[in-house]
Amino acid sequence: MSNQTPEDEIEVKTQEKEQAPESESAEGAENGTESPTQPDTASDKELSLEAALEKLADAEEAAHQAKDDLLRIQAEMHNLRRRTEQDIEKAHKYGQERFSSELLTVMDNLERSLEAASKHEDEAVKAIYDGVDLTLKSFTDCFSRFQIVAVDPMGEPFDPQLHQAMSIQENTEVEPNTVVAVMQKGYTLHGRVIRPAMVMVSKDSESD
Repeated sequence: MSNQTPEDEIEVKTQEKEQAPESESAEGAENGTESPTQPDTASDKELSLEAALEKLADAEEAAHQAKDDLLRIQAEMHNLRRRTEQDIEKAHKYGQERFSSELLTVMDNLERSLEAASKHEDEAVKAIYDGVDLTLKSFTDCFSRFQIVAVDPMGEPFDPQLHQAMSIQENTEVEPNTVVAVMQKGYTLHGRVIRPAMVMVSKDSESD
């Protein structure tokens, strides 16, 4: 015969009811059934998609920037190559400018000697004349090969880019500002003036 009182029996039954849901949950876990409350993964997928799109946009922007940088560098290299080629070309053309200028004095002396010898009838002087003339022609051919061109503007309009006016003379037979005398021929090297021609220029008698 049990010694439990009615109050003790009520308490035991209450404890059994409280333990029943826990055991049912445990049994459900053992049988592989999931809890009815599951997390919603749709929002997580949306966040992942937005992050991927943002990374893609950043990558495209970086690619465009890299392309622009490459094009700029290519343009700079092209300009640098062109400037270098121009500098080399100028060095080849005008590297001998100083040497050419020194040769002009030799050419002037040969021309003066030739002019002086042409006025004599002596046979010895004529032989010298022929030798100087041959030397002068050799110099002229050498100048032509190296693009050294004489500027002899007799009768031409005065050009301050090529001529240096040493004096002005009234002359009604020609147009004003015309070269009426060449005191010293000028020379150009590949089109660049290495010595201007020294000239006398005409003017109208009514001009100041």
